[in-house]
Amino acid sequence: MRTKSAVYTRQRKKKIFRLAKGSYATKKNRWRMVIQQVERSLNYAYTGRKDNKANFRTLWIVRLNAAVRERDISYNKFIAGLKKANIAIDRKMLAEIAVSDNVTFGQLVEVAKVA
Repeated sequence: MRTKSAVYTRQRKKKIFRLAKGSYATKKNRWRMVIQQVERSLNYAYTGRKDNKANFRTLWIVRLNAAVRERDISYNKFIAGLKKANIAIDRKMLAEIAVSDNVTFGQLVEVAKVA
């Protein structure tokens, strides 16, 4: 007896069509185009998540550089001073402190200058 796969195939296709929703032209409603588009989109999404991490790190460094230059010290001297003083705060937290808590950041800069 022959096995029919209509239900399974429809479910599988429906899942992929859902992922292609919002795509341009026939990339949302023609099966072959949908497969290609979804594969490409998921690829870009994966690399995009990796790129985001680098973009945020760059943003934090730019913010820190601007904040420490207001206090007459360069970014690399600030980071080197923190390492010598054994202060292990990552750039994300340092950038947040620089934006939100000016007094604490000033104290960190002074510690880095002394070290």
